[in-house]
Amino acid sequence: MSASTASTEGGFVPPPYPHDRLGALRRLADALPGGVVDCSVGTPTDPMPEVAVRALCDSAAAATGYPPSVGTPGLREAAAAWIGRRFDLTVSPDDVIACIGTKELVASLPHLLRLRDPSRDTVLYPSVSYPTYAMGARLADCRAVPVPLDGDWQLDLSRVSAGDAERALVLWVNTPANPTGAVASADQLDAVVAWARTHGVVVASDECYAELTYDGAGRPAPPVSALGAGPSGVLAVHSLSKRSNMAGLRVGFVAGDPDLVAYLGEVRKHAGAMVAAPVQAAAAAALADDDHVERQRARYAERRAVVLEGLAAHGLVHDGGPGTFYLWLRSEDSADDGWEIAARLAHAGTLVAPGDLYGPGGADHVRLALTQPDDRLGLALERLAASGD
Repeated sequence: MSASTASTEGGFVPPPYPHDRLGALRRLADALPGGVVDCSVGTPTDPMPEVAVRALCDSAAAATGYPPSVGTPGLREAAAAWIGRRFDLTVSPDDVIACIGTKELVASLPHLLRLRDPSRDTVLYPSVSYPTYAMGARLADCRAVPVPLDGDWQLDLSRVSAGDAERALVLWVNTPANPTGAVASADQLDAVVAWARTHGVVVASDECYAELTYDGAGRPAPPVSALGAGPSGVLAVHSLSKRSNMAGLRVGFVAGDPDLVAYLGEVRKHAGAMVAAPVQAAAAAALADDDHVERQRARYAERRAVVLEGLAAHGLVHDGGPGTFYLWLRSEDSADDGWEIAARLAHAGTLVAPGDLYGPGGADHVRLALTQPDDRLGLALERLAASGD
């Protein structure tokens, strides 16, 4: 049966992948001398830490058997120890499981949680956020219900209807947030967890950018975790893709509520969800090393300062929060929508992501990732200045 035939019979037809919609802008930007400076997706280009590369290579020859789906003892212990150092929280390695990069966990979590509790059918997520939160709901045949944000890009749970709260299976929270850079306080996360517990909702806290937490002056700041409110009903999701530039290896972990983590581990074991053993060894080594993270954090802070100053001269301002390696930009006079801003930048050779890819509430913004090397970001600013825009 062809895909077109299936679609006429009511089957699921995947929409265009969000960043695939940028093809025309990519071609426009790539036509300039020097080619496109791609600040759209946020793919890391800085080096992977040597300790991870060495562990990856050293463990490859012994990787003849199946790795444990829940994660090797080394990875789970390293993750628990990292949580202890970074958040000053105690988590047992038994309450940590590996995932094949956190995107697959985000996409599959509603399905797995609904298997556990079929009485609920709604996924709540920030109205301007990572598109996979909503897509995971659709793939689980759940209702995807966006939660409005306040003026600081934080969840406004007072605007969730009683009916949606009663049907909610899981609530996604993300700090530091993609795409806005908003950083929640410990009190704000505690309030989110308290609201969820009142309504019997699982909190899935996407904390993949925790290492990239800054204050308003751009200085590194201590991160917070939803686990600070206690593990009951909470799942904290973490990744090595950005903290350690290991996006190509696909590894992360989820930690929290012992019963939920054990359930997910057992179901994922049946599904054959396994991270390659050498990748788990590399992840454990990277989690045990803080030095490379400090260097990466400093790189992004420096790039942020330079690019913010350069863009301000062209009427583009960041009005998101101080976290992550993303800039959440709008026109200073609010005259242009995100696609118009993206087109302006593409004419100068830089590709960014229009804000409506993250929800209608982002329509007058664009997201710019600071993952390109310094020289490429410098080229982007030079070409923008030369364009006279």
